[in-house]
This record gives sequence, C-alpha cells and structure tokens, in this order.
Amino acid sequence: MGREVYGGDSGGTEITKKLYNQGVHVGALGLMLNAIVLGFMSLGVEWISRKMGGAKRLWGVVNFVLAACLAMMVLVTKLAIDHRRTAGEFAGPTAGIRAGALTLFALLGIPLAVSHFQYPFALASIISSSSGAGQGLSLGVLNLAIVIPQMVVSLGSGPFDSWFGGGNLPGFVVGAIAAAISGVVALTVLP
Repeated sequence: MGREVYGGDSGGTEITKKLYNQGVHVGALGLMLNAIVLGFMSLGVEWISRKMGGAKRLWGVVNFVLAACLAMMVLVTKLAIDHRRTAGEFAGPTAGIRAGALTLFALLGIPLAVSHFQYPFALASIISSSSGAGQGLSLGVLNLAIVIPQMVVSLGSGPFDSWFGGGNLPGFVVGAIAAAISGVVALTVLP
C-alpha cells in the first residue's frame, strides 16, 4: 500500500515518507479487514464445502478467487500510478482506489481461510489415515511443503522485482498465475 498505491518511499524525501506511512496505516486497516473476513469464512467453510460438493471443488474455487484478487491488485496499482501522473507525483490515491485496495485485502481472507489454515491439514490427515501412513509424518511433510516455498519467495522476490523495475507488480502477476495453476491442479489431481 505504501509504495504501490500511495506512491511513497520509506527512504525518500519527507513527502514520500509521509505518503508511505499513510499507505502503511491504510494497509494495516486492510489486514484487519482480511482477518475479519478470514474469521467469518473459517466458521462457514464446512457448510460451504458441503454446498459446493466437497473439499476438492472448494479448494480449486478459492485458488481462482486468489488469482483474481492478485490480478486485480495489478489493476489497482496501475490506476494509482495513472492517477499520480495526472494529479501530481505526490497526490495520494483517490477514495475509489483506496476502496478497491481495501476490498481486495478483505477478499483475500476467503482463500486464506481455506487454502492456508484448514484444508491442507485436514486433507493430509484424511489421506494419510486412509492410506495407512502416519499422520504426524504427513503433517510434517506438509509443513515443509508450505515453509520451503515461503523461504524461496522471501529470498527471491526482491531480486525478481528489481529485474522488472522494482515494485511488487511482478510478484502479483506470478502469484496470480501460480494460484490459477493451483486451482486447476486442485480440481483435476486431488483425490
């Protein structure tokens, strides 16, 4: 929010630092909205899963929701950049751009509730139990499958973004593509 939407810079001039801080404050509000949506979604996951025909279908659909939200973040960022070109370099985003970014923050709580906090662990337990594998070992391997990609992203996103001129847009694009592929894999490969 501080850099992409507000056009600030944490190491720049006083004006850009102020814009960056405003963006960080609004981003914190976005994370709060994300947590609220995540909490409500977590309460309804089981019911929604039954209505949609099972975990496999729900997991696939929320990956497409994630892909759409990340793609829309590219649009929000482009709109903010275009607004700064016309209104001035140090103009904050319009209310519509802020609302769009906050809406996306909130909507990202939906896939987070399903694909990161509940289903991977539930499916690993169910599959390992039915196949005779140890649940402890299966959950340990699942944790490694979650943590290792996070480490790769943490170490590689900075250089990756700098190859494309800085900013987070390349990460949003790659994330959207990866989420869409994950949605297809969830619908076609999961047992």
